[in-house]
Amino acid sequence: MTNLQQLFHDLIRWETELWNDVDARLLADLELPLSRFEPMQVIARLGSCRVQDIARELSITVGGVSKLVDRIESAGLCQRRVNPDDARSSIITLTSRGRRVLSRATAVFQKELETQVGLALSDTDLEQFARTLIRLREHRADLNSATLESGRTP
Repeated sequence: MTNLQQLFHDLIRWETELWNDVDARLLADLELPLSRFEPMQVIARLGSCRVQDIARELSITVGGVSKLVDRIESAGLCQRRVNPDDARSSIITLTSRGRRVLSRATAVFQKELETQVGLALSDTDLEQFARTLIRLREHRADLNSATLESGRTP
C-alpha cells in the first residue's frame, strides 16, 4: 500500500520545485514571474474576462488575483475597462505588448516543461499522469459539492 503522507510530501515538493524552476527561467529570459504568466494565459484564452474568472481558473482568491492584475496592468501587459454588464466589475484584456510578451513567455514555458517533465516520462506515463490528476481534481470537486450540499463547511 502506498504511503499517502509520503505521496503528499513528494507531490507538493515536486510541484514547488517545478514552479521555482519554471519561474526562474521566465524571470531570467523575460523578467516575467510565473505568477503573472499564469493569469495572462487565462486572459488570453478567454479573450477578455473578470478577476473572478481568473480566480476560478487558477483556484486562487479574488483578492490575490486582483493584486496580480494590478501588477500586470502596471507593467503595461493588460488593461481594465468598465464591465458594460456590471459596473461593479472590470473587463480585463491583454495589451498588444502583453500578447507579444505572452507569446515569447509561452515558448520559454513550454521548453522548460519539456526539459523538466517531458524528458523524464514517456508519452504513455505523461498521459496516465494527466488522467490521474484530472481524476483527483474531479474527486475533490465532488467532495466539496457534497460537503456544501450537506450544509457542512469544507
